[in-house]
Amino acid sequence: MKIIKQSHEILHVTPNILQRIESAGRTAYKSEDRITPDSAESFVKMITRTGHHSVLRFGSIEVKLITDRGVSHEIVRHSVGFDFCQESTRYCNYSKDKFGQEITVVEPVFFALGTYKYKRWEVSMEDAEASYIALLDDGASAQEARTVLPNSLKTEIRMNGNVQAWRHFFKLRTSKAAHPQLRALTTGLLVDLQSRVPVLFDDIPYPRRQGNGPSEEIE
Repeated sequence: MKIIKQSHEILHVTPNILQRIESAGRTAYKSEDRITPDSAESFVKMITRTGHHSVLRFGSIEVKLITDRGVSHEIVRHSVGFDFCQESTRYCNYSKDKFGQEITVVEPVFFALGTYKYKRWEVSMEDAEASYIALLDDGASAQEARTVLPNSLKTEIRMNGNVQAWRHFFKLRTSKAAHPQLRALTTGLLVDLQSRVPVLFDDIPYPRRQGNGPSEEIE
């Protein structure tokens, strides 16, 4: 059994995303004549501030998320504005060589290494793996044996969405009320996007700390 940490990777951002959004948005005002080489940033700031977020659909971002199956069930509920493609436990047989003949699980952010809770979780994951391999060895198909796989099983998701959908996603999934495992994943992605893509997400606060401890939001 392999234990990993969850992660994200930004795969694609609409080229010249701010300029594309500005070009679309100015159609509504018929103010295309006001487009200049440096006007996009201030225009998009105005759009986000005034709530005309439908214009943000003209920009899109695609990412790859590596997380656990439990978290993935919450992610794919965001069906409006997103497309998903996810690793399938029906077709992936983790006893095969390309998977190392083992399952991979994602370390929970809320169980500290070395504690009883962490050890109990680790033993449970080992038991699940043993049951899964035993079922396959006894002739069960991958889609049959997967019934014993845990929520902590690693999964990969390709997620593509427009900027309006991403803003809604981040506001929900980086909040203090979000599940701590998902909050840790989405906060890391949000911080990465804030550093790589100007303006679009700068106004979304996020918790300073992850896990079960108290969080302080950063504006």
